[in-house]
Amino acid sequence: MIDMAFFITAFTTLFVVIDPFGTAPIFVALTQDMDAATRRRVALRTCLTASGILIAFAAFGEAVLGFVGISMEAFKVAGGALLFLTALDMLFERRTKRREDRVEEEEHPDPSVFPLAIPLVAGPGSIATIILLAGEHPGIQGIAAASAVMLAVMAVVLLFFLSGGLIARFLGKTGLNVLTRLLGMLLAALSVQFILDGLKAFGFAS
Repeated sequence: MIDMAFFITAFTTLFVVIDPFGTAPIFVALTQDMDAATRRRVALRTCLTASGILIAFAAFGEAVLGFVGISMEAFKVAGGALLFLTALDMLFERRTKRREDRVEEEEHPDPSVFPLAIPLVAGPGSIATIILLAGEHPGIQGIAAASAVMLAVMAVVLLFFLSGGLIARFLGKTGLNVLTRLLGMLLAALSVQFILDGLKAFGFAS
């Protein structure tokens, strides 16, 4: 049986990586000229697309790694390093700046697939994370557990998208910046734990 600690850690990690607080204002910016019904359809389409992508990687990501000769332990170290870089971006606002640049430089009549689903929600960080989480428990049990956690996070993302305008007004720019930095610190600690777990399997850490 998978214990509750796994679900709590998995949910926290995915929540921090996907970062609904930071993504919701971008959703608002990309859909500001749409009516409420269209905005809801875009939000739902974004979450469904991102969920499908992440479930596919949860199911087949480790098999693909095995096919190219990469162990799960090595991927933990690499994935942890990638998540740490994401945490640094959040701490120093580089992630927010890149997202804002995408909004300014690109205009899409339907942004649900790109850039919302890919890469803002189902980006490199979340893909690496769900492969790592599915690999924590081999077989269908690990895939189901990781997918269930991801769907729970995606439900929160959908809720944030649907109420994105209210959240952005409530927190304000300063509030969003503070929250992003706090989430970045948490993600940095979680990413170091992934790296330590991978190194422990190779005998480099105890």
